[in-house]
Amino acid sequence: MLAAMMLANAARAETTLERIVRTGVLRLGYVDEAPFAYLLPDGTLTGESAVIATEVLGRLGAQRIEPVAATWESLIPGLLAGRYDMAAGALTITPELSNTVLFSNPHYRLGDTLLVVRSNPRQLRSYGDIAADRRLRLAVVTGSAQYDYALDAGMSAHQLLSVQNSQAQLQAVRTGRAAAAAGSELSMRRLAQRDPARVQALAVFADDPVHAGYGAFAFRPEDATLCDAVNRALKGWLGSAEHLRLVAPFGFGPLHVTTRTAAEVVARAAP
Repeated sequence: MLAAMMLANAARAETTLERIVRTGVLRLGYVDEAPFAYLLPDGTLTGESAVIATEVLGRLGAQRIEPVAATWESLIPGLLAGRYDMAAGALTITPELSNTVLFSNPHYRLGDTLLVVRSNPRQLRSYGDIAADRRLRLAVVTGSAQYDYALDAGMSAHQLLSVQNSQAQLQAVRTGRAAAAAGSELSMRRLAQRDPARVQALAVFADDPVHAGYGAFAFRPEDATLCDAVNRALKGWLGSAEHLRLVAPFGFGPLHVTTRTAAEVVARAAP
């Protein structure tokens, strides 16, 4: 009986990191959005966050990543419910989310921009330009940081058109349901490439520097050992020739590398 109790206690004490090392499998929750994390036609998960996760977790003993698709609304609840071990994708560090999950140190820094109708007839250059005309609406992905940024800039909730994904943002601009869509510069550029005759991503976008997005992986609060292990693997590797070679196909380069920690990002963004 004592031996059985000791085995039971040992099983209960196994950390997520220990299980990953033992099984060689990590369950990765992601939101399908290029160029961060998305499925190829053959079912392979790729994108900037996906290749970094694969490389870093391989160093920790994960021989296979098991992708689990989620929406923006379900990504964090699914992580906290244990549907996957780590969340990835266009996941931005915010003070609010940092009260709920553990963030790794960021693996990119990325600004936002607007997707607008070709030639930008309304001459929109900022969140403030849209806020100034209450008739205009901005398409944002539900649960994204851009929703809060727009409100910070003075937009009313009525001006925000919440949609499920970036494809819906593109459609909203195409049909005139929204005067513009907001997202990371890389996401909006990729959207513009789908219909370059009708839409464009602004090359110059005026925004508060505090709103720069710092992308990171998210973990359950009880998985500090896994988060710490990922941070150790990222340190010194981010910005290396190998890292830049892996992320270059997705539009990332040296200008997107950051040395800030998650704590520093939260402290700077906190009101």
